[in-house]
Amino acid sequence: MRTTLLRKFVRFQARLCEAFDRLLPPEFLVDGNMHFQREFVPGFIKNGMLVYDMGGGKNPLISRTCKVERNLRVYGLDIDLKELSSAPEGTYDGVKCADIAQYQGNADAELVICQSLLEHVKDIEGAFASISSALKGGGIALLFVPSRNAAYARLNLLIPRWLKRWLLFTIFPERRRDQGFPAYYRRCTPKDFRRLAGRFGLKVLEVKPYFMSSYFSFLFPLYVAWRLWVLFFRYVRGEQAAETFSMALMKV
Repeated sequence: MRTTLLRKFVRFQARLCEAFDRLLPPEFLVDGNMHFQREFVPGFIKNGMLVYDMGGGKNPLISRTCKVERNLRVYGLDIDLKELSSAPEGTYDGVKCADIAQYQGNADAELVICQSLLEHVKDIEGAFASISSALKGGGIALLFVPSRNAAYARLNLLIPRWLKRWLLFTIFPERRRDQGFPAYYRRCTPKDFRRLAGRFGLKVLEVKPYFMSSYFSFLFPLYVAWRLWVLFFRYVRGEQAAETFSMALMKV
């Protein structure tokens, strides 16, 4: 009974938040995850590419249908072999169980995809070295990352893991399958990633900041306060105020 009432309350609050969002500029209404999957990544895919999905695990970004249609070879790399084994059949042409911070690539990838992984890595320099080592000259790395500067990221770093998992899965039980992993957000800002890219022989081609997330949508007053903060933060800090961001890097 209490669970049902909570779900109804959360859905009602979410509807209020959606109504409030209609008052905001379009820039603040783009879902970063969806944009990365549906627009950002497809813009860089070419037929016949060799692709590494780093950290995709059971949720590879490229579907089997897309792989076949575009004649792609897709290899999955993840620290958890069970995650890789749970991926839909036929999506990976091969898998490698390895820590992205320690992996040494073969400089053969034409495209590396790394979605919602780097915030979980303690050794971010090692991860950038790994990504660079996997790419051939002219190869492209596409990253999607929650920003350390986001309010939810700051709270995530402050709240004990058991408590934040309980809160997250109580309010948003549908996220239990894909979220709840430890997060560190080491240098996870557009500015820091630009610097890291240069250190590891990667040229920044494009950065797309997003100013949308749903973590506070369970309570309308809190959501409005957060939205007003993001509007102000965006005005004074530009892309550094992003909740999440996508980045395209080229191996030079």
